[in-house]
Amino acid sequence: MKVFGLAGWSGSGKTTLLEKLLPILVTRGLRVSTIKQTHHDVDLDQPGKDSYRHRAAGASEVLLTSSARWALLHELRGEAEPALSDHLARLSPCDLVLVEGFKQEAIPKLEIHRYANGKPLLYPQDPHIIAVASDVALEAPLPSFGLNDPAGIAGFILLHTGLNS
Repeated sequence: MKVFGLAGWSGSGKTTLLEKLLPILVTRGLRVSTIKQTHHDVDLDQPGKDSYRHRAAGASEVLLTSSARWALLHELRGEAEPALSDHLARLSPCDLVLVEGFKQEAIPKLEIHRYANGKPLLYPQDPHIIAVASDVALEAPLPSFGLNDPAGIAGFILLHTGLNS
């Protein structure tokens, strides 16, 4: 499977762009998965539910399953956060994995930049950023896209990953 990242400061529009890219890529017949890194304490479970009670009692993993979906909850319990490669190994086979976050990983990335955030561009310090999408015109030595050009960005990702069949 091919891996391509979306990197940018919080509030830059990474998730919004990802929501626009996914239907375009899926319509082309690709099986696409995503990995979203967050720095917030996330809990997909709810106090009082059986699965929550299993984890609270000490289970290392709890697999929730139904006829609609399944999810595996894994408690780190003080262990280091797994690397991107560890997470990739857990995914079912697919054509493309879009990664949101993991800014420091050595994967090809599109930087999402929103001028109003007042944050500096990441690409000058990250050699793995190969293109930039922004809400303003940029004079960058990389391919540049408007944030409202998901079709152009999808085409670039497909070309770069070799999935543009």
